Amino acid sequence: MSTEFPLRLGLWALALVACGNLACAQTGYKYKDANGQWVFTDSAPPSGAKSDTSFNLAHQSETLQNTIERTDSGATTTFTAINTCLCIATFREQILHSDDPAIADGTEFRKILQPQSREVLTRVENAGQGNSGLNFRWEIALGSPQAKHEPPGPYRAPFAPGSTYRITQAYPDTFTHGSPDARYAVDIALPDGTPVYAARDGVVINVRHDSFLGGASAVMMDQANVVDVLHDDGTIGVYGHLHWDSIRVHIGQHVTRGEALANSGNTGFSTGPHLHFVVIRNAGFTAVSVPVEFAGPSNVPVTPLTGRMLTAY
Repeated sequence: MSTEFPLRLGLWALALVACGNLACAQTGYKYKDANGQWVFTDSAPPSGAKSDTSFNLAHQSETLQNTIERTDSGATTTFTAINTCLCIATFREQILHSDDPAIADGTEFRKILQPQSREVLTRVENAGQGNSGLNFRWEIALGSPQAKHEPPGPYRAPFAPGSTYRITQAYPDTFTHGSPDARYAVDIALPDGTPVYAARDGVVINVRHDSFLGGASAVMMDQANVVDVLHDDGTIGVYGHLHWDSIRVHIGQHVTRGEALANSGNTGFSTGPHLHFVVIRNAGFTAVSVPVEFAGPSNVPVTPLTGRMLTAY
């Protein structure tokens, strides 16, 4: 199963909030096609389709609003880092080109923000009023850069006890898990609509549940429904490709190991229903994945391997 899940925890999270608080007022449609299968789409259904139902896709209040805000005033441009997350977040901005002689091209500005705070990141002179000579890029990583992966034991397989499913991709196979933030991700072939459970205790810090689109095109990169759970060691568990509007938890909620989070799906950059599970830590302004083990019989650790059958205990 080919899959890729964009987990650069700044650019990825920001892609989810590109519409800000405007609620991205989009209308979706649900209907049965000629084969009797339910179809979810943002295009009006064909005439004669059964059970034509429209619904609103706005769930932006349940999504992180982390950003770097640009403000122009006269000839000065100010960049402000805004962290709405319940966790620490790191912000990094690189000035690619500016007309400010005090800021050389390539200069980086970094800031660590406490939960739910904002700070000025930098000010650039001779760049205000949308000066096209100001070029920059930036990224955000969630979690403290001091985070260390110290789980209390093996992770619980994230599905119902007694169930067994195949692992379709795990380290060292990196066909679609080549980036540092996905290298140790585990793809599990959960059928569409299979309940997904927390693999470890933590606090929900981000959710998305308004997408019903999936496919192998790169434009699907920011269309995956997700739940992010902050662990007590500062790492973050990410559950991806979840089914549309199936998420049962909310930001700020404490979840315990084995608690239902959502249902599996096929949203985002994915060619078939499955769960993408990965644990991330902030390695100093950059998100990286870490190896995980699952609990086997008598809590004996089981290393995830491509093709291995995994049972939840």
